[in-house]
Amino acid sequence: MSTQQPLIIIGNGMVGHHLVEQLIERGAHRRYAITVFGEERHLAYDRVHLSEYFAGRDAESLALSTADYYAEHGIELRLDEAVIAIDRNKGEVVTPRGRYPYHRLVLATGSYPFVPPIPGNDREGCLVYRTLEDLDEIRAAAENATTGVVVGGGLLGLEAANALRGLDLDTAVVEFAPRLMPMQVDAEGGELLREKVEALGVQVLTERATQRIEDGEAGRHRMVFQDDKVLEADLIVFSAGIRPRDALARGSALEIGERGGVVIDDRCLTSDPAILAVGEVALWNQSIFGLVAPGYQMARAAADTLMADALDREAETFRGADMSTKLKLLGVDVGAIGDAHGTQHPGARMFRYLDQIKQEYRKLVVSGDGKRLLGAMLVGDNGYYDTLMQYYAGGIELPQDPAALILPSSDGAPALGPDALPDSAMICSCHNVTKGDVCASIDAGACDLATVKDSTRASTGCGGCAALLKSVVDHELESRGVEVDRSLCEHFAHTRQELYDIVRVEGIKTFGELMEKHGNPETHRLGCDICKPAVASILASCFNEPITDAAHIPLQDTNDTFMANMQKNGTYSVVPRIAGGEITPDKLVVLGQVAQKYELYTKVTGGQRIDLFGARLEDLPAIWGELIEAGFETGHAYGKSLRTVKSCVGSTWCRYGVDDSVGMAIRLEHRYKGLRSPHKIKLAVSGCTRECAEAQSKDIGVIATEHGWNLYVCGNGGMRPRHAELFATDLDDEALIRTIDRVLMFYVRTADRLQRTSVWRENLEGGLDYLKAVILEDSLGIGEELERQMQAVVDTYACEWANAIQDPEKLKRFRSFVNDSRPDPDIIMTSERGQLRPA
Repeated sequence: MSTQQPLIIIGNGMVGHHLVEQLIERGAHRRYAITVFGEERHLAYDRVHLSEYFAGRDAESLALSTADYYAEHGIELRLDEAVIAIDRNKGEVVTPRGRYPYHRLVLATGSYPFVPPIPGNDREGCLVYRTLEDLDEIRAAAENATTGVVVGGGLLGLEAANALRGLDLDTAVVEFAPRLMPMQVDAEGGELLREKVEALGVQVLTERATQRIEDGEAGRHRMVFQDDKVLEADLIVFSAGIRPRDALARGSALEIGERGGVVIDDRCLTSDPAILAVGEVALWNQSIFGLVAPGYQMARAAADTLMADALDREAETFRGADMSTKLKLLGVDVGAIGDAHGTQHPGARMFRYLDQIKQEYRKLVVSGDGKRLLGAMLVGDNGYYDTLMQYYAGGIELPQDPAALILPSSDGAPALGPDALPDSAMICSCHNVTKGDVCASIDAGACDLATVKDSTRASTGCGGCAALLKSVVDHELESRGVEVDRSLCEHFAHTRQELYDIVRVEGIKTFGELMEKHGNPETHRLGCDICKPAVASILASCFNEPITDAAHIPLQDTNDTFMANMQKNGTYSVVPRIAGGEITPDKLVVLGQVAQKYELYTKVTGGQRIDLFGARLEDLPAIWGELIEAGFETGHAYGKSLRTVKSCVGSTWCRYGVDDSVGMAIRLEHRYKGLRSPHKIKLAVSGCTRECAEAQSKDIGVIATEHGWNLYVCGNGGMRPRHAELFATDLDDEALIRTIDRVLMFYVRTADRLQRTSVWRENLEGGLDYLKAVILEDSLGIGEELERQMQAVVDTYACEWANAIQDPEKLKRFRSFVNDSRPDPDIIMTSERGQLRPA
């Protein structure tokens, strides 16, 4: 007979799952018979990245674990089974399928979306944004809709707006407060946030109270506001905040807060010592915490409480949580640290920086003596967040001029490298890992990044601390005299930079030759998924020859092999180059004809190109042939190479333009279109300082002035946006191209694998000044050599599509089945808005 006491956890969300992990880590699964109830049919999934569900991710890819994980540790997982009551007298929970006894019980029921009590809020097409099922309903409703409204302009509201925008709906956000995200930003930050959101095509209506929802005329619904103004929409999504899901606790007479939430103490115990609560259902010190990191901290405290009670020892306690957060909403950076509004510390002083041209706002809240950072606020650029967070969380004394921390190009701001961080500095807020914890892990025997991650859990949550963690681990290992292994992989005891030099100097042109001469003979000679694409990129950078010819070993992934990006249903996208966004009517007609003939979904991209989606593998060569005949060539959308050179219309058409930005964009795109690089590269050229081409968010940005071209380098969008930095001013055409040649080729030669120019620049010892010395002053004496290398790339360019369709051997790749010429029968399409998309 089992001596294990029954422990029931109600809720299998992110916090509930983290509690299970913490219990397993402490060995509680050997002391308790653990049962987990989840009312959803899905395993615990990542709600932080829920909006990616509309971008192609499914429930499985969002899942935080597997059913096997629970089974391996003897934990019973009962999904799609909601607990409907708690019988405290009998020590049982009740579900529609039966009654289950407990000795200890944990409520991890989370929260539910608040729907304002508006007449008509229950109409068909009025939905909420919280679970995967909610998103399925939104997606289904959007199929017959053209307009959508989100009620709520907070964090979740803007996430929902992004989802509607991703479903190609004309989107509006309605917010009761005077500004968006009122909890995170002030009036100045809110106004800037509004401008940035509206610039993305989302209508913003603030200070609007909806009185009722009724039948519309232009749309399915009409929202009537307090001033009798109206807004019509086909779909309404409520995302106006959350409320704790405390119905079970209320029904069992546990102590509930005045405004909801199950009251807990520092050990996460409720008013019934047999029952604990964690996450958004729990009310600690009159506060509900709506972020995942505090929920994780509660889970750790609850797990410790359960084990401490069993072992009769002291437990870790929950002492509150920092609500600092770094977000990207609708592609817009928003960051809030500590007392960002400056309302919690009498006598606090503030510094503000506002750039309405670049649309950046930064605010510091410091102590009265100017020595301690109390809070910070960022809108438009989170590049300052990590440094400010370390000053705040670590209690590090501020520099003499605190404003230097938020001013652009603030050379006076001390760089907080790994050696400058105190042991108390927070490295991973998701799992509460400090620099001291990382050092303790290394002192206990961890000798590489992977081992540190396994022992501390750092960087296994949202992943935002990955770069900082690596720099701390490398620094601490080196400071202990441990040689940090920077090998590319087990097959090559060299860095990517070292392999580049070996290939170039020795003229090695195949993977096999490189492996034979410089690889590890004791490993698999065919390489791995790390070294093969890296070597492929190096070979292409050095010799500009098709890498797929490289002797029998497939070095590239699917996209590069078939010279097209595979989509989620197994079809491919075809992206011809449209240099500078300039295209003739004849070529537009051809794109339309090809799209019609092969039934391709057609979309104009943000990079001024036209993408054709849904091409079957066997049709790719024929499609390319028709496009090539019309004068198109590959746009390299599948490669780590130049993607686009975006441009405004410049002086040719615009009355503000001071130079021909289109002409320069076309010249640059044709010059660098054959360059293979460690990561993708994007350029832009603006015809004046109004910056319509957004050049300062690109790897290479060019802006026309009255005296020539200003050059910006090492910016990027993506997951970690970074503004480009001013590198040189008033350049003529030839000087501009010469300088870009040198910058790009120096990047190709010295960057690490899959390293964006922005990260490369951040890791350069000596920073921007060093890069300027190398490129502008030729401090290393390699300037002319870099130019010659780039010219060799330009001179040897050949269209990869044309190369493929002229080679009978390559054409054999383009069939769905090796032994059958028929198309893939599993590819099924459906019609939406007049075009085909994956079913």
